[in-house]
Amino acid sequence: MTHSSFSLKALMVAAALTLPALVFAAEPAMMKDGKMVDGKGMTLYTFDKDANGKSMCNGDCAKNWPPMMAPADAKPEGKWTVIKRDDGMMQWAHDGKPMYNFKMDAKPGDAMGDGKGGMWHMAKH
Repeated sequence: MTHSSFSLKALMVAAALTLPALVFAAEPAMMKDGKMVDGKGMTLYTFDKDANGKSMCNGDCAKNWPPMMAPADAKPEGKWTVIKRDDGMMQWAHDGKPMYNFKMDAKPGDAMGDGKGGMWHMAKH
C-alpha cells in the first residue's frame, strides 16, 4: 500500500465517522404524545407575548417559565433557531417561537402550564 492510498483510506474512514454526526444532529426537542418535549421528556411551551423571535419572559417570569437554553455555539437546525435573551444567554426557538418549560411540571409528561393565564400553550408541531 502506498502512502497516498493509506492517507486516502484514513481520510475516508475519518469522514465516514464524522459526517453522520453532522448530518444527523439531533434536534433540541422531539414530539411525544402530541406535544413537544425537551431531551428530558419535559413539556415545552410557547408564550403569546413573545414576538419577532424575541423572548418577553425575563426576571420573575423566567423563574416560573425557565427558557429552553441553548449552548453558546448552537446552530440553527431546520425550524429550530437560537435567539439571544435580554441577559445575553442563548435560547432555542422553534418556528420563531422561544421555547420554555414550566416549573410546576414535576415529571416527564406533566403539562400543568398549558393554558396558564390564557397566554401559555403546549408547543406542538
